[in-house]
Amino acid sequence: MINIALIGLGRIGQMHGQNLLLHNDFKLKYVFDLDKNLTNKIAKKFLSIGINDPKVAFRDKEIDAIFIASSTSTHIKLIEEAVKYKKVIFCEKPLDLSIEKINRCKKKIKSLNPKIQLGFNRRYDPGHNSLKKDLKRGVIGNLEKIIITSRDPSPPSIKYLKISGGIFKDMMIHDFDLLRFYLDKDELNSIFSTATNMSDKRFNKINDYELASCILNSKKGVQCIITNSRHCSFGYDQRVELFGNKGMLISGNKNLNETEIYNKSNTAQKKPLQHFFIERYKQAYNLQLNDLSKFVKKNSKPLSTFEDGRRALIIANAASLSLKQKKQIKLKF
Repeated sequence: MINIALIGLGRIGQMHGQNLLLHNDFKLKYVFDLDKNLTNKIAKKFLSIGINDPKVAFRDKEIDAIFIASSTSTHIKLIEEAVKYKKVIFCEKPLDLSIEKINRCKKKIKSLNPKIQLGFNRRYDPGHNSLKKDLKRGVIGNLEKIIITSRDPSPPSIKYLKISGGIFKDMMIHDFDLLRFYLDKDELNSIFSTATNMSDKRFNKINDYELASCILNSKKGVQCIITNSRHCSFGYDQRVELFGNKGMLISGNKNLNETEIYNKSNTAQKKPLQHFFIERYKQAYNLQLNDLSKFVKKNSKPLSTFEDGRRALIIANAASLSLKQKKQIKLKF
């Protein structure tokens, strides 16, 4: 049994806590949040020990892993502290909003042989992941183009958006990582981005965008296209298309169920799309925990690492720079 401490008990933290509680390999020993009342409430719910300071978990020799689901600004400090105590670390994305802070952390912890898994859950989605396996088997020949569509059903609160880092760092960063996952050793080389607001003018007041698209190229010339939207009238739109010289692979949306309606007005009308990321990527989150378990028990390299998080943020920063300068930006990692 892997003893684990969960830090951060917001919506995503509570979801992870529930998954850890139900997973056979983990014992959720400690939970922590800055909100002491929330800590006590969730501790009772998850049959765990609520602590007032994360250092209690870091210093506990029985704790094998630290699960970081707190606010982005706290990630690096918690990582640096947990690494000192030789803990395996899972950290939600992004690592931080500052690449300088991440680079300093990378240098600081390098000699300590850090063991860090990053929360890019889409790599674990059965559909998205199967595309990578088929691609490696040569099903579509040589990869030529990647198209990723990601549209949220509705934007988060303005309060959240103000501290999120913007659409490239908060939302599209998942897609930047997914591109790298499919490209494997063929690293991204350049990016051109565009963004606008049309439906929700509140974004103008916080210097953010509700619609964004990017065109990226890999060193081998693979063309990559990402399109994001903070709103989508028909649900949570998540699709990936890989195009090669011998065919195409598609990982499509998931509906509430697979039934279809046929009548005088409609033919093959499907049920609505699953509501949002917690429902859509439920299997991915569980498979992510399986990977964490193997990481702790067998020291096997996780599917998503600290370096993947660092490079995804570099791409997000370049997207913002491209938008500002209205030109293609070369990527340097």
